[in-house]
Amino acid sequence: MDDETLILARRDVQELLGYDECIAAVEDAFRRHAAGASLAPGVLAVKAPSGAFHVKAAGLRLGRTYFAAKTNANFPDNPRRRGRPAIQGVIVLCDADDGRPLALMDSMEVTLRRTAAATAVAARRLARPESATVAVCGCGQQGRAQLRALARVLPLRRVFAFDAEASATRAYAAEMSGELGLPVSAAASVDEAARDSDVVVTCTPARAPLLARRHVRPGTFVAAVGADSPEKRELEADLLAGATVVPDVLEQCAAIGELRHALAAGALARADVRGELADLVAGRVAGRTSAGEITVFDSTGTALEDVAAAALVFERARERGLGLRVALGA
Repeated sequence: MDDETLILARRDVQELLGYDECIAAVEDAFRRHAAGASLAPGVLAVKAPSGAFHVKAAGLRLGRTYFAAKTNANFPDNPRRRGRPAIQGVIVLCDADDGRPLALMDSMEVTLRRTAAATAVAARRLARPESATVAVCGCGQQGRAQLRALARVLPLRRVFAFDAEASATRAYAAEMSGELGLPVSAAASVDEAARDSDVVVTCTPARAPLLARRHVRPGTFVAAVGADSPEKRELEADLLAGATVVPDVLEQCAAIGELRHALAAGALARADVRGELADLVAGRVAGRTSAGEITVFDSTGTALEDVAAAALVFERARERGLGLRVALGA
C-alpha cells in the first residue's frame, strides 16, 4: 500500500543487488547527475567518543524522483573490542515528490557494492582496456567488493593483495582466488603488490600515505577508495601531481578526499583536475588519452550512488514481494 514503508534486511539487499546491475545503476546515476536530473548530494559528519556518524544524502529522477539519506556509523575498534562490524548503518529511501518514506534498508551491502561499482565505472574510462593485473591494498570487505566489480569490466588474469595484517592478506588470497578462479598472490608490501600491476586499488583506513609515485609504473590506473573523511589519506601528493585526477564529486573530494591533501600541499590546483566522474560518464571530458598516462580516481563515496542502488533494491523488492511492510505513521 502507498502508506506503508518497506523494511529490507542485509540478506534482502544481497539477493536483490547484483554487481552487474549495480554498476549499470551507478553509471546511470552519474549520467543523470551530469544532465541535471538529480538533487544535489550533501554530507554531514558527527563525531562520537569512539567513532563517527556520516550522513550522505541525494536525489535522482528515475521516472519518479527518489531521495535517499544514508547514516553510517564508523567505529574502527568494533571488530577488536566488541566483535561487531566497524561500519553499520541504514538508508532511508523517500519519494521526493511527496516525502513518503518508501523503504528503510540496511546500508552495509549497498555501501560495499555501490563503492565498488563506482570504481568499475571509472575503470572503464581511466584504465587501459587490456589491464590484466590488479593490486588490492586493504583486504577487508571493501577490498573483496572492489575485486568482484573490477573482474566484471576488465580482463583480469592476476591479482596481488596486501594488508597491514598478514593473516588478512592470506585469507583474502585464498578466498578470492577460489571465488573468482584467478591467481591471487599475498604480497608482503605495497611496493610488491603495486609495481607490476595495471590497476591499484587502495581501500584502507590509513591516515598516512601508503602509495607514492615510485610504487606505480606508467599507464597505471589508481582507485583511491579509503579516504572519506579529512583525517584519512592513502596517496602521496607526488602521485596526484603527475597524474590525471578524476574525483567522484570535486567539492567533496576537496574537503574529505585525497584531493584535499594534494591541494594543501600545492601539488596541484583545482583547475588541474580533469573533471568529475559525471563529466567523464557524460563524455564532457576525455578519459585516458595515452597508454603511459597515470590516472587516479578519488572516490569519497557519494549519495548519488546510494540513491541509485537503493532505488534499484526497492523496485526489485516490490516486484518479488520481499521485505516487511510497516505503516510508520499509523
